[in-house]
Amino acid sequence: MTSPHDTSGERPDLDAAEPRGHDGAHSRFRPPGEKVAEIPPHLYGRWKHDPLLRFSNAFFSIVLPTFNHLMRPRHLAEPDRTRTLRIVEREIVAHDKDVVALRLVADDERPLLPWTPGAHLDLLLPSGRMREYSLCGDPADQESYRIAVRRIPHGGGGSVEVHETLHIGSTVTIKGPRNGMPLAVPGYGSPARRIRFVAGGIGITPILSMMIAAERIGLDWSMIYTGRSEDTIPFISEVERFGDKVEVRTDDVHGIPSAQDLIGDTPDPTAIYACGPLPMLETLRVGLIGRIDVELHYERFSAPPVVDGRPISVTLASTGETVEVAADETVLSAVLARRPGAPYSCRQGFCGTCRVQVLDGEIDHRDHTLTPYEREHGQMLTCVSRAKGDHLTLDL
Repeated sequence: MTSPHDTSGERPDLDAAEPRGHDGAHSRFRPPGEKVAEIPPHLYGRWKHDPLLRFSNAFFSIVLPTFNHLMRPRHLAEPDRTRTLRIVEREIVAHDKDVVALRLVADDERPLLPWTPGAHLDLLLPSGRMREYSLCGDPADQESYRIAVRRIPHGGGGSVEVHETLHIGSTVTIKGPRNGMPLAVPGYGSPARRIRFVAGGIGITPILSMMIAAERIGLDWSMIYTGRSEDTIPFISEVERFGDKVEVRTDDVHGIPSAQDLIGDTPDPTAIYACGPLPMLETLRVGLIGRIDVELHYERFSAPPVVDGRPISVTLASTGETVEVAADETVLSAVLARRPGAPYSCRQGFCGTCRVQVLDGEIDHRDHTLTPYEREHGQMLTCVSRAKGDHLTLDL
């Protein structure tokens, strides 16, 4: 039967309606293995394949993979800022003999890097420990660096190593200098009109270079220097050379200083630079609450207290052992109880020495050192940061 619309009365040509394979046989589907044309022919038949599409395919097949390769995040090697210095002077600078000052010079022909008041060096000690020590010499001295170290018998071992192994003629590897508490000159980076220095014990080390600079450029400044007793505070003879600009106050004679003793008379806008034990700094901070005419810059030599902590546990991946971390304890402190040789230095989230890779768990970052890329890829500073959950696995 033909279609009602078929006027010829002839059967439709099926050969014309059906596609042919390569061998000429009829086929309603593409034969297996037949390649589909990747580039369509030109619209008007002038070329077998459209040259613009051919060029575009070739261009993007090269450019896009190359661009993706170049833009892929990479770990960039940190510039090597280490160098070896030689100790040329070693002096006991406290009457109790617990503080030694070391003067270091270049062990090659290269000049020392310049530094500004408040800067410090990282010492890479022979044992592998790294410790930070403030530069306490004259910033104008381009030939040598000076640091001072108080011996702490039951500390982390760095100070004892300095006292017992670094002598005149010894060499030591350093990194730096770098500055975490730079001095801003009134009128040039600070709205203050005068400066007040507050030092407690070994906290004199970064302050001493600031005093030298302030006196040299004629700033209006004063200072209070506190400690347990006159025998325990270093550089007292150097400090007293500045005359009545400096008040030396010891606990055994005058008692523990109050906030007002530390702040002193500040009739004009004042910048306070303080360094010393945590109780002194806390007394100073509380005493300045509500004071809008005083700016406070400080550096502590001890770890800050843990705020809003809760108990967590960490697993050391190399051994599988689990370490419990108390609510008021840092991860670093808990790890050091099991691994005394674990690297650390500042304990304040500044230097990056205790950086570790976290293999499992979510990190509560509390430092101001790691970059967003480093955080995203699971790096952590154990001296200040914690876990958002209950557990972390560390690559230790």
